[in-house]
Amino acid sequence: MNTTAAVSNAPAARFVAAQTLLTLDSRHPFAGKSLIDAQDMHRTVMSGFPGWVDDGSPDPRAQMGILSTWTVDLRQARLNLVVQSSIPADWSGIPQRALAEKPEPLTIDRTFRVGDQVAFRTVVNPVRSVPPPPNSPPKTRGTRVPHTRPEHVKGWFARRLQPPGEPAVAPDGVTRIGADTDTGRIAVRMLPRVSSPAPHKGLRIARAELKGTLTVTDPKAFVDALTQGIGHARAYSCGLILVR
Repeated sequence: MNTTAAVSNAPAARFVAAQTLLTLDSRHPFAGKSLIDAQDMHRTVMSGFPGWVDDGSPDPRAQMGILSTWTVDLRQARLNLVVQSSIPADWSGIPQRALAEKPEPLTIDRTFRVGDQVAFRTVVNPVRSVPPPPNSPPKTRGTRVPHTRPEHVKGWFARRLQPPGEPAVAPDGVTRIGADTDTGRIAVRMLPRVSSPAPHKGLRIARAELKGTLTVTDPKAFVDALTQGIGHARAYSCGLILVR
């Protein structure tokens, strides 16, 4: 069998999205507040999309396909924020003095096929669900407990990998990402938690960064993962998979 021909004739999926790199001066109060308050970071991201959905519309972030991720360079005093969406952004509402550089918009239009290899980076909220104690009242929800060790984060990510021939949804209900990799080659870095003060007391989001190489096994599922993100806390800059 001609492996090259098999790959070239395999089903493909197209990924189209808008991305913007925002480079902010982390010493400016506008950017500094976003670093201190996770809810304020969410507002900063959403501020680029005024008027696209009605006020009070449920889950506007998901409707507009908005995902984000950020890093901070303390030495250079730079907050680097990447925002992805299914619609174009308008960043004219950001104070000019808060911008260290002009926003860099980019249109992503890529087609993925089985066997494609991509370098990736993602920041995730790695949590596991703990069921409620025995004899709890009906409909009592379990709690989400964060993973705090790199090896456990790798296990969290491994559950979302999709080996060749496996379905897009695992038997335990976890949505897979349409790609596979050797988890031993993934680099994991535990990141500081982000939180929000009143009125969002108790909002504490564990984060971990994963880097490595993925091999596409299910192009449609892979594009879904790129479009929708993975895991929880996607409103708080977790779950966006960046590839190159």
